[in-house]
Amino acid sequence: MRLDIAFFLCCCRSFLSSPSTESYYDLLDVSPNATPEELKKAYKRQSLLMHPDKLAQKGQSVTNADKDRFTRMKHAYEVLSDPRRRETYDAIGERGMKWVEEPLSIDPQELAHNFATSSIYDRSKIFAIFLILYVGVFLLPMLVCFMGDGRLGNDAKWTAVLAPLWVWDVIILFYHSRVILMGPIKRPEHIPEEEWVDPLPMWKRILAIVRFGLLVLFEVLISLQLDGYIRLPWVAVFIPMFIWEFIALRKKVMLANMNIVTHEELELAIGKKFGDCTTAEREDIHKRFIMVPTKEGTIYETACKLKQDAVGDIIRILTRMIFSVLIVVNLQLELDWSWWIIFIPIYIMTFCICGAAFRRFSEAQTEAALKDPEVFGGGDVEDPATTYSDMDGKTQPISDEEREELKAKVMQSAYRAVGTCFSQCFFLILMCLLIAKFEGAGFSYVWIISPFLALGGIILCCLACTIFCISEVDENAGIAEFDSTVEQAAVAAGYGTADQSTASYQPPKPQNKKQNETNSEMSECKTPVESTWDPDSGQTWTPLETETPAIPADEVVQHSIVDDKKESEAAAEAATVPSFDLD
Repeated sequence: MRLDIAFFLCCCRSFLSSPSTESYYDLLDVSPNATPEELKKAYKRQSLLMHPDKLAQKGQSVTNADKDRFTRMKHAYEVLSDPRRRETYDAIGERGMKWVEEPLSIDPQELAHNFATSSIYDRSKIFAIFLILYVGVFLLPMLVCFMGDGRLGNDAKWTAVLAPLWVWDVIILFYHSRVILMGPIKRPEHIPEEEWVDPLPMWKRILAIVRFGLLVLFEVLISLQLDGYIRLPWVAVFIPMFIWEFIALRKKVMLANMNIVTHEELELAIGKKFGDCTTAEREDIHKRFIMVPTKEGTIYETACKLKQDAVGDIIRILTRMIFSVLIVVNLQLELDWSWWIIFIPIYIMTFCICGAAFRRFSEAQTEAALKDPEVFGGGDVEDPATTYSDMDGKTQPISDEEREELKAKVMQSAYRAVGTCFSQCFFLILMCLLIAKFEGAGFSYVWIISPFLALGGIILCCLACTIFCISEVDENAGIAEFDSTVEQAAVAAGYGTADQSTASYQPPKPQNKKQNETNSEMSECKTPVESTWDPDSGQTWTPLETETPAIPADEVVQHSIVDDKKESEAAAEAATVPSFDLD
């Protein structure tokens, strides 16, 4: 099995679901051990059986499912006829192969579902990878700190202490070699051939591995020099480092000097269309110019930020080179300078980075004030609708959306400036602790890296909780409890009985509106009524004509104190409606 497939299986097995569709081998009706000749014969046979035209000739109705199955069978033959893709399919299946070939086709919800239903063993492999990364990142600093504190003994060698560094170097060199052996990048189908430029040409790949080789050479030389295996001038030991920095400096200087132009400006400068340029000319243009659609908008701002970052990288590289020169002079001439003096370039670089961040914030605020002085300028304007002038001196109104965009841009610049200031202050504190240790302070080197160790441990614990505690939520969970609660409430309200545990709650049926009005009238009637049937108007009630006997005066008082309950019962009996059968 290829190493990339094995690594993919180790990392992503928990995100792959079990196959729920027909396999490619079943579509072609062959065994997994079929030879290329057998696959070819099976493809021809299945084409005759599954082609929509053949099905129509046989008198069968062709559905969309038949067409999709035939298309999938063709894709299955294309995959299995390619040895490399077939090996990938056999290892990780159809879904995994699609994720490898088309990473943008990954569905986050499907990934979450597969991970929630995965086994503990597959999750443990993912956590083991994060644990190995944690150990790999912090093992080297811990060994260096122990070496500096003298805890590893007098016989410890730097070549042995830096063993984790050699492992990382081998992994990175293997990556660079794979990138070189990968070959040219294929042109995407949506990009015309005359406009396609390889974003990673071979000379860039070779330059990258050469630069990294120089860095590895510097690490080997300095470890051998510290162990006493070689006795070279310190200038010779640092030469690979200087060459590595010089290559990076040249690249950043070229980027900082590139001109940002539109397509029209570029064609006007070179005297012809960009599509008519040769491959060598297009590569030369990409080295000298940054092409943008227009000199406004997000793409133009990204290009400007790219140049600003290049200027910042130039300052960092020059600072590192000056710092390295001071170290070489101090070690070679044995001047015994104070480390506080040698680190002066680092102090200056820290303040320059903070100053550049606040300068960008000031520029963003000034640009916003020119477009919207009412909000960002702090002054008074005559027109409440804020305006700004264009090239012809005409005022252009600014909309609410543009105003909100300006506010977001200024706030983002402010957050970036404050974040840069805090990060550089934190870096300056750690650097002061390191210098104090170099000057003979009594604390351990481990205290310098302790914040990073604590932060890494917290992140590792959060990852462990996330990996092992995620489970799939049942959509029907709690439905049975809810139904039981509703039934109990119905029984308590008198709409059911306790033994009807399986019966669902049925609310009382509302009565007919006409019947409700009739019952209301009858309940208010205190005289007997009789029911008659009229074919035109239906059933009607009329009061009976009864003679009310005269009540003596001495019985009026007694009648007024009759019990209300007896009176209501008498009224109910008088209002009884006789039933009538239509048949």
